[in-house]
Amino acid sequence: MKKLIIVLFILIGIAPSSQAQVTLKPGFRAGVNFSKFTNYDTDFKTGFYVGGELAIKFNTLYTLQPELVYSSQGGKGQGQYIYIIDDMLFYSDKEFTYTIDYLSLSAISKFNFRTGFHLLVGPSLDFKVNDNFENNSFSNGQPIGFDFSLVGGFGYSLPNGLSFEARFKQGLVDIYGNNYNMNIDQNNNGNYDEVVLNQSFQLGVSYTFDLK
Repeated sequence: MKKLIIVLFILIGIAPSSQAQVTLKPGFRAGVNFSKFTNYDTDFKTGFYVGGELAIKFNTLYTLQPELVYSSQGGKGQGQYIYIIDDMLFYSDKEFTYTIDYLSLSAISKFNFRTGFHLLVGPSLDFKVNDNFENNSFSNGQPIGFDFSLVGGFGYSLPNGLSFEARFKQGLVDIYGNNYNMNIDQNNNGNYDEVVLNQSFQLGVSYTFDLK
């Protein structure tokens, strides 16, 4: 009985100290996107992202960071117009830009090192809020309203709450909602090389506020 009481006191003493290690720090983040589509013959388009975050620091090594971010993505490409003048065909090359803007809800896990560097990884659920595909004659249809992505990267944090980060974001859902895995060719292979996915490199900064 005495041993049980001692164990209970130890657990009660540990619990507050464990909870005291958890800190909440809200913040904001912003930066630049370099984005394109896979299997779509596009180059990188420059966009931006901006939003907020909540750093939930459980200990010196691990931080869970929910984020809500507006992200402007897409890609650049080149198409060929065909027009007729006096029964003669003419061809004209034209550069065009695809734009898809998302509101992204992410759950980022950050693994911190005592040197200030950190690694990050996590999923992102992206909801489309805008696109210009309807006004683009080179598009293959209208993109669907959501994407699911994986995010990975690294960064460096200063003691004052300012951080610098580089991220890679890979979409996992075809932007047109096509299920190419069900389209089997004569070789019994799905058309994986036709899946059109979002892909972005992100460079940016974030700042977290100390609530103390």
